[in-house]
Amino acid sequence: MGALESAALTAVRDCLGLKRNEVLLVVTDRALAALARVLADAARPLAREVLLVEYAERELNGQEPPAPVPTAMAGVDVVLAVTSKSITHTASRRAATSAGARVATMPGITEDCLIRTMNADYHVIAERTRRVTDLLTRARLARLTTKLGTDITLPIEGIPAIASTGLILKAGEWGNLPSGEAYLRPEEGKSEGVVVVDGALAGIGMVTEPVRITVKGGIAVDVAGGESAQRFAGQLDRVGRLARNVAELGVGTNDRAALTGKILEDEKILGTVHVAFGNNASMGGSVDIPFHVDGIILKPTLTLDGEPLLVDGKPRFA
Repeated sequence: MGALESAALTAVRDCLGLKRNEVLLVVTDRALAALARVLADAARPLAREVLLVEYAERELNGQEPPAPVPTAMAGVDVVLAVTSKSITHTASRRAATSAGARVATMPGITEDCLIRTMNADYHVIAERTRRVTDLLTRARLARLTTKLGTDITLPIEGIPAIASTGLILKAGEWGNLPSGEAYLRPEEGKSEGVVVVDGALAGIGMVTEPVRITVKGGIAVDVAGGESAQRFAGQLDRVGRLARNVAELGVGTNDRAALTGKILEDEKILGTVHVAFGNNASMGGSVDIPFHVDGIILKPTLTLDGEPLLVDGKPRFA
């Protein structure tokens, strides 16, 4: 068995816990169809039935898959989304998990990423992730700063954080593969300050130069920088005001993840923080739009109620 096939087997056997009496639905698009087939092939000896559905690539992260895919997702035991654009924050995913399906999303996955990150120890990652999740849940106020100029406060009191451990084993559970992050939605309309994205932006890749995003009243009111900033600002303008909502604060917990320009992996890097804009409905918020874009901040200092969780990218929790 080659490295790719071994990684695919780890994903479906260990992370998804696929069982002999279960039906797995793999959804994909043309760009990732070949990799989807590798995962489907790894799953066939483990499941009662494996279904593979390919649809046209969506334009933005957070857009819904076409009919009848949502109905199919809600009618199976396990869903694996190997797609170019993320369906994590969609009504289709929420309906599937509400119906009891386990859902793993792999937006923008590459062969290199799959091989590298599926060799991580997900039980160690899960323990680390749950520890950070508990700290976020108990906190009232987060403050994120960097030497490049990030300085933003995000009220989070009373908001439960979510542990994306990479172990999706119970009915209704969902998350990315690869995984390793703890995240939550900040209180809507309350975040204030500046976010300087110096790592990567979802759908854009590694930034050509830092993207400076000014936030007032929980809304991104200005985007400045070079080409990456212009592309991001264009995305926001295209979708509308709600795309500017500060949707997520996340902390990476995967020690095998590396910066590649693919947000699926980038947002999981241990020692990084990401802030997302747009849809927060999957985290219990009120903003439900077909747009969710994460920005990766490198070497951050993150404090919770004044206590450091990260200092210049060095974890105080690992």
